[in-house]
Amino acid sequence: MHFYDSERIGLFIDGSNLYAAARALGFDIDYKKLLNLFASKGRLIRAFYYTALIEDQEYSPIRPLVDWLDYNGFTMVTKPTKEFTDAMGRRKIKGNMDIELAIDVMEMAQHLDHVVLFSGDGDFRRLVEAVQRKGVRVTVVSTVRSQPPMVADELRRQADTFLELLELEAQIARAYPARDDRPQNDYPEDEDLM
Repeated sequence: MHFYDSERIGLFIDGSNLYAAARALGFDIDYKKLLNLFASKGRLIRAFYYTALIEDQEYSPIRPLVDWLDYNGFTMVTKPTKEFTDAMGRRKIKGNMDIELAIDVMEMAQHLDHVVLFSGDGDFRRLVEAVQRKGVRVTVVSTVRSQPPMVADELRRQADTFLELLELEAQIARAYPARDDRPQNDYPEDEDLM
């Protein structure tokens, strides 16, 4: 990674895109580790996380993550999903956060030296180009090592630096407690029972 100690850094995380990329690579992200990693690279000004939420569900599986991120140093940008029926009569849910992310990057550009974009979405190529014209360096974090690759070639080419997500795994992957693989006895070895 190429960062300068004095750089003002902003993280912009396309939540669904990063989740899909990490899942395709076979690991879960520890967002505290991710935040600490980039805070150690310069002056972390803000870390944005973008996701759409299904509002009418009694329980949303993403709600605990959203709440944790909100309390632990991330600026959450959410909006309710929209439901529609496609031409085949199938129920579809839509929750695109591209506009929100693009607006925040443009508004924050004057306060940043380096934008780190966690997305592989080719629609962000023009955003990256616009921010670069303002003198801001842009690093794109995604993966080419999944099948199919999760980053659009045009976005990767436009970025100042491309960071392969798999190469960050050791630093940002969630650690799980070690499993005890020893065979378990069905009966306790207790002399009092005999």
